[in-house]
Formats: sequence, C-alpha cells, structure tokens
Amino acid sequence: MPVDLWDRSVELMIDSQDHFRCVSNTREAFECLSTCWPTKNGKWFAVARKRCMQALEGEGDPAEAEAAFIKAAEEAGILRN
Repeated sequence: MPVDLWDRSVELMIDSQDHFRCVSNTREAFECLSTCWPTKNGKWFAVARKRCMQALEGEGDPAEAEAAFIKAAEEAGILRN
C-alpha cells in the first residue's frame, strides 16, 4: 500500500481569504475536490481528481496526485502562498 501522507500540507483559501483549509494527503484532497471546490470545470481540476482517485485505488503515485492538486488550486485561485 503506498504512503498517502504528503511531504507538506497544502493550504487553501476556501469561501474567503479568512477561511483556510490544510490538505495533507490524497484522501483529503479528493474529498476537498469533491465537496468544496469553487469551480469544477478547470483542466487541472479534472486531472487532480483523476490522479487522486488512481492513488487511492493503489494505481497511481500520491506525489503525482499532490502535484496535480497544487496545480488545480493555483488554477482555481485558492492556493495560499
């Protein structure tokens, strides 16, 4: 079973710049993409969901899921720097 914990947490600004969410593994990332993502039509959103699902099913690399998730957050404008 692959290790699911990421090297560092990804901080997101959800709903406003005052509400933050830390995502530290693939399962949390997939849940966030599924429930509270501000826009579901971005290219990286689709890639991140696919990579997360593959990693959760043991068919993908959690590091690739993390990288795609960060790109999706950048694309959506919610990545906290």
